[in-house]
Amino acid sequence: MFLSGCAAPRATGPAVTAPRPFQFERDTFAFANELVWEYFYDQEGNWTTQKQSPKPSWSHRCFPMTLAARQFFHGARFEASLPPTNGPAYRRLLRQVLKTNPRHPPPDAARVVIPGYASLREFSAAHAPLLQEACGGAWRSYVQRGHWRMVFPFSRSHQEQTALSLLSRLSNEGPRIVHVLRFPKLTINHALLIYAARETPERIEFLAYDPNQPDAPAPLTYDRACRRFHFPPNRYFPGGRVDVYEVYHRWNY
Repeated sequence: MFLSGCAAPRATGPAVTAPRPFQFERDTFAFANELVWEYFYDQEGNWTTQKQSPKPSWSHRCFPMTLAARQFFHGARFEASLPPTNGPAYRRLLRQVLKTNPRHPPPDAARVVIPGYASLREFSAAHAPLLQEACGGAWRSYVQRGHWRMVFPFSRSHQEQTALSLLSRLSNEGPRIVHVLRFPKLTINHALLIYAARETPERIEFLAYDPNQPDAPAPLTYDRACRRFHFPPNRYFPGGRVDVYEVYHRWNY
């Protein structure tokens, strides 16, 4: 059984409690962070790339998308019973949601009411251009303050501490945003929003929202024996070991 971000905080210190369990089918964007490259195996069996044609119109937004999804989870309340409003009014409401501090989510009573829709998934399907505009430019993926960490080695001890910290913080505080990478190769350099986890004696199985693939949850597995994370093959990554660290949770991350 998967553990989601709805558990009560432990007694080890103050924490922000998630308002309810994160639900993939309602708390994620309906549109994708488009891929600039097409990824495939060539005739020699090498993983390679080529530019997408035509060029995608909206890409390199994985960091602002995961951040925005978490801000909506903590900072917005969708009310389908209220009549829909117009574009300028929705734009003002989006600005209110997206200016909340991701490191200090607002209390439940301060959440912004989004009228006319039952969920972020439904709202983003109807108003994709508004939300894409609100998420901001691709530069927000490049200048995320925690990127300094990627250039330093990731020890197995660090990855073990990361897995256990994610498990604890997920239980106490709700969804966590992680940077998933292979540096210096950059076979993958991506952001995921982890929202559930399941423990076994051999591993911790995390479930994540992947902005590149919004149709289904993405698994991210931590192997206890080798103390490594593994991300499975998909349309942009051949699968294998990845390094992971959490972002948007401290002043320098």
